[in-house]
Amino acid sequence: MSTKHKIDLYALTWRLPIILWQLIFFVGPVVFMIAISFFVVKNYRMTEAFEFVNWQRMLTRGYFWDSYWYTLFIASLSAAIAMMLAFPAAWALAFRASENLRRGAVFLLIIPFFTSYLVRTFSWYVILAESGVLNAMLGYVGLGPFKMLNTHFGTVVGYLTLTLPLAVILQTVTMANIDKTLVEAARNLGCKPLATIWRVVLPLSKTGFVVTALFCFILAFGDFVAPFYLGGSQEPTLPILILDTTKSGQQWPRAAVVAIMMMLTLFAVAFTAIMLAYRKPKVAR
Repeated sequence: MSTKHKIDLYALTWRLPIILWQLIFFVGPVVFMIAISFFVVKNYRMTEAFEFVNWQRMLTRGYFWDSYWYTLFIASLSAAIAMMLAFPAAWALAFRASENLRRGAVFLLIIPFFTSYLVRTFSWYVILAESGVLNAMLGYVGLGPFKMLNTHFGTVVGYLTLTLPLAVILQTVTMANIDKTLVEAARNLGCKPLATIWRVVLPLSKTGFVVTALFCFILAFGDFVAPFYLGGSQEPTLPILILDTTKSGQQWPRAAVVAIMMMLTLFAVAFTAIMLAYRKPKVAR
C-alpha cells in the first residue's frame, strides 16, 4: 500500500466520528422529516404514502404565508437591533478596555447562558407587566402604564435576551483582532471617529459582523419561547404554527412541511450571508 493511501486512511479514521455524527443526528432526521411530509393522516394515524396533499394544503393557505413573512420580518428586525445595541459595548471593550477588563466582561456576558433561557424569559414578566418594574419606573415621570407583554415589543425583547449577549461577545472578539495601528493611522490622517468606524473598522470586521448577524437571525427565526410567552402568539411565528398544526388532528406531516420550509429558508440565508462575508472586494485597475 502506498504512503498516499495510508495517509488517506489515517485521515478518514479521524473524520469518521464527525461523519457518523452528522449522518445519525442531522442527515437521518432530515430525511425522515422529508419522508413524513408526504404521509397522510387518517383517523388520527399517519399512513405511509407519497402524496403532495400536505404541501398543497400548507403552501396554498394564507395563514402559513402570514406566519412565514412575519417570522422573517421579526427575526431580521431583532437581529438588526441586537447588532446595533451590541456595537457600542463591543467597541468600548475592543478599543477602550484593558485586556483583563475585556476578559472579565466576556465572562460576565457568558454567565446568562448558565441559566435556562426559559427562566430568563419568564423573568421579563415581572419587568414588562402593566404593574411591573418598568411601568413603575415610567410612572414616576408621569408616563404609562404601557402594554408590553403579548405584543411585538415583548417578542423582540425575548429575542434580544437570547441573542444580545452573543452579539456583544462575537463583535468584541472580531474588533479586538483588528490591527490597532490601522485605526491610529486613520486618526493621524485626520479621519474623524465616525469616519474611522465606517472606513476602517467595519470593512475589517465585515466577516465577523455578518456571521454574528447570521447567528442572531438563526436563533430568533427558530425560537418558540419568546413569541409564545412574551408575544402572546398574537401573530403566530412558524415554530408556533408547527405546534398548532401538530395539535390539530395530529397533523405531523403538515408540521413537517413547515419545518422543511424553515430549514430551506435558513440554508438560503446562511449561504447568502457566508458568500457576502467572505467575498473579496474588487480591486480597481
